[in-house]
Amino acid sequence: MTRTDRLYALVEELRAAAPGRRSARWLADRFEVSVRTIERDIGALQAAGVPIWADAGRTGGYTIDARHTLPPLGLTVDEAFAITVGLGGLATSPFRDAALSASRKITAVLGAEEARRAAALAGRVHLLEDDERGGAPDRIARALREDSVLRIRYRDAEGRESSRDVEPLGFIGKGQDWYLVAWCRLRGGVRAFRGDRVTDAAPTGERPPARAVRAEDLEIPYGTLRPLSFE
Repeated sequence: MTRTDRLYALVEELRAAAPGRRSARWLADRFEVSVRTIERDIGALQAAGVPIWADAGRTGGYTIDARHTLPPLGLTVDEAFAITVGLGGLATSPFRDAALSASRKITAVLGAEEARRAAALAGRVHLLEDDERGGAPDRIARALREDSVLRIRYRDAEGRESSRDVEPLGFIGKGQDWYLVAWCRLRGGVRAFRGDRVTDAAPTGERPPARAVRAEDLEIPYGTLRPLSFE
């Protein structure tokens, strides 16, 4: 059994046993490896974000939150390469932390040779950026996911700062810039806020009313909006 196959099998074994526990010794016997190998494998899965917990003691062992795990994905080198490139393009986006975590998970489930080849290919792809702009706060992405009104401090192109409540509607990416599209309660209309100019953001917990946003509401001077879906 390769390490990749064993990592898959470890997750599936813990999923099948949940909420019960499996000791390192039991898993080592099951997969015919050393306890130290099991501990290293579990550590790699935990570092990749797989929700595995360990309890010490004679009756302790490893357990997994089966509700928050997915069946393993069989990725080719080309697929892993494409995903790595895509995730790398999110470094200045509100999704950068999630993208980094996802990238680590991809590496964790690949075999050593596949991971090496995917990393070598990704190392030959670069993004040409204008400057060292800061990224957008990840809290603005969380507010969109949680469907909450967001209180932001925003610095405009002239350096003027303002505080306002906004109702997040979506995001637009353009090059290395990410714009929060929201209904601005201060201006009474749809506005696009460049992510790196949002100096502070905090969800208020208030659920905003349902609103639809149209491309013409944004007054985009050029370019075409393209949805992420390939379908």
